[in-house]
Amino acid sequence: MKAVVIYFFANLNEKSIQLVSYTTTFILALLYSEMKRLTRTLKMNRLEQLLSQYAAYHLDHKNVFTHFIGIPMIVFSIMCLTARAGVMLSGFEITLALILLVLSVIYYLSLDKTFGFLMLLIYAVAYPFAYKIAQLGMGTWLSISIGTFVVGWVFQFVGHFYEKKKPAFVDDLVGLAIGPLFVLAEFVFLLGFRKDLQEKMLAEARKQRTAMDEK
Repeated sequence: MKAVVIYFFANLNEKSIQLVSYTTTFILALLYSEMKRLTRTLKMNRLEQLLSQYAAYHLDHKNVFTHFIGIPMIVFSIMCLTARAGVMLSGFEITLALILLVLSVIYYLSLDKTFGFLMLLIYAVAYPFAYKIAQLGMGTWLSISIGTFVVGWVFQFVGHFYEKKKPAFVDDLVGLAIGPLFVLAEFVFLLGFRKDLQEKMLAEARKQRTAMDEK
């Protein structure tokens, strides 16, 4: 084996040495770039990572604006559709919508206590209205629920037309859960709060967007 290695290096010409040098430099550059990316990701908490990943698909202001309308409509329509199925426990109806909302709030609280609490308040206000709609006649219930769902998605796709980028959930289904949190975060940013989070989110989102556009 030693003799083979000695023979290999002894017969390397100048072009071969240059090729090995360029290849090694290229590989080291790739490794360095990946290490920088991993280091940057490790420094970000889970909330920052998820919001940045979602924001990479939502950098156009028109798109963000349409999401302020579309996502609440979609979430409310899903509440309406799932609030009709439930079981009575001690005189209180536990609906599928209620279970989904509780699980969502637990997830949001695990990411950020403030945002999780705000989502809890929003859902607490919206759920009674969704529940009332779910108690209407079958035709009326479906018309309102499905109609709201469709209109909400129309706003979404109009926004992504301006963005010239597909919705985030196409690449990652987690985007479906992060959408409502992203809208809340953007609203909080508009009020002048959590600017440090906004700056981190946008900086990382722009880097991810550049990487996506280069593919």
